[in-house]
Amino acid sequence: MKRMVSYIRKEEWSPYAAGALLGIVGVLAVWLSNSLLGASGAFENLAGLVGTSIAPNLFNNIYFNFIMPPEITWSVVLLVGLFFGGMLGAATSGTLKWGKKDAANSDEQWKSVFGPQVWKRWLLAFIGAIVLEYAAGIAGGCTSGLAISGGMLLAPSAFLFIAAMFTSGIITAMLIYRRRY
Repeated sequence: MKRMVSYIRKEEWSPYAAGALLGIVGVLAVWLSNSLLGASGAFENLAGLVGTSIAPNLFNNIYFNFIMPPEITWSVVLLVGLFFGGMLGAATSGTLKWGKKDAANSDEQWKSVFGPQVWKRWLLAFIGAIVLEYAAGIAGGCTSGLAISGGMLLAPSAFLFIAAMFTSGIITAMLIYRRRY
């Protein structure tokens, strides 16, 4: 029992153990909720909830009435669980920096390339999240929905996506960081 607790508290886990656990979570998600893993739809559900309270006529359309209903769905519950699960994981490993001075800009690699401004990091993270969510909407799903759930179903599109995602990530890192990484 002590070995398991000490392993859970490690900052980094074996990718094989994490992958096996993610596979178990994926199977349990389908078995218990009849839903695949995926988080991008949750943002659209939440946007619909906020939008219908602010401008109900604007959100009274086929998309929000039938495709992405403005309600608390399985994806929204999953998104909340991801947030608190990440916080719990960081807290148990001792890496949680919530509220600590300079926590948002403690990465030395980031500072050497972009400078120490915290506002710049928050701005780029916010813009990146908007681009990512918009792209997920165009693609019909996010990384977790397509790569993990699609891979679990052995969908060829999932494996093409995974290859493209890693390729574009490597190219983007080389363009942004050049030889400084």
